[in-house]
Amino acid sequence: MKRSRILAAVLGLLFVASLCQAQSAVLNIPRQSQHSVLTQRIGITDITINYHRPLVNGRKIWGDLVPYGQVWRAGANENTTIAFSDPVTIEGQPLDKGVYGLHMIPGENEWTVIFSRNSTSWGSFTYKQEEDALRVTVKPQPADMHNALTYDFDKLTPTSAVVELEWEKVAVPFKVDVDVNKIVEANLHQQLRGLSQYTWEGWDDAANYLLAQKTDLDEALKYEDQSIQVEKRFDNLLTKSNILDAMGKKDEADTTRKQALAMANPLQLHIYARQLQGQRHQDEAFAIFRENARKHPDEWFVHTGMARVYCGQGNFNDAVKEMKLALAAAPDGQKTYVEGLVKRLQAKQDIN
Repeated sequence: MKRSRILAAVLGLLFVASLCQAQSAVLNIPRQSQHSVLTQRIGITDITINYHRPLVNGRKIWGDLVPYGQVWRAGANENTTIAFSDPVTIEGQPLDKGVYGLHMIPGENEWTVIFSRNSTSWGSFTYKQEEDALRVTVKPQPADMHNALTYDFDKLTPTSAVVELEWEKVAVPFKVDVDVNKIVEANLHQQLRGLSQYTWEGWDDAANYLLAQKTDLDEALKYEDQSIQVEKRFDNLLTKSNILDAMGKKDEADTTRKQALAMANPLQLHIYARQLQGQRHQDEAFAIFRENARKHPDEWFVHTGMARVYCGQGNFNDAVKEMKLALAAAPDGQKTYVEGLVKRLQAKQDIN
């Protein structure tokens, strides 16, 4: 028994040594299996795979070089590792943030993907199942030929991705899901304890994120009130009015929006009116274009707003006049754009 153990150990060392040909334990020289690092961000969560890429080189891989039913390093050389900057779920099962040794057990019809708490070993030679953080079972799929072992992120959504190992003509996928809103909301609390808490933009950005995601509007309103407390501006008053609208508080929203518009400069009014047009609120947009022209008749972009009003009425002659006034005063970087609008109006095309 003792002799067989010694023999097994020697054979294991010889096998490891055979993998290390043309490599060095002390020198930085090229390795046969080249190093690669791949990172994908989902929301604000980073997933990083650190691995080495063996080549097929005409060999039979599955069931031969990589035996079925045995733990495999899912790469070459040191542990293949996968790191998550936040908690995730893998194939529906929770996994905490951290760096994990990535191992796999190949099978003809089914693979086991292993996330080990030990991420600093050489290959899978000292792998211990009791160090597993998670195991999931997945189905291998046929794939185009990959001579070099490759990891990739596929089927991206705002909250998920599929990680795929691809080698020879086999792909092994596993899905990673991230609770993006929960992670971002917690992260916002931390960020707003730093220097950003003293800026109106930090609170306003946080509120706008929650508003865009249609989540925790009460918290969004608190953030926006804090932004206004730091510095009352058109921007944060307008955001607050949008939050109140989303909460169904129309009267409060209208009052706050009027306060915002009273503070707006000519360009802010123009941009807001264009946003209303994008939301198909033409009458409201035209009213703001008119008010902007009454208060600020000398701004070049104000003439473009009035041209849009006349265009909306079908009055192309006055629309062309207004757009030509805009062209005469427009900065050089805008002249080509405005010239295009003049030509469209002269051809009686709707520019709204």
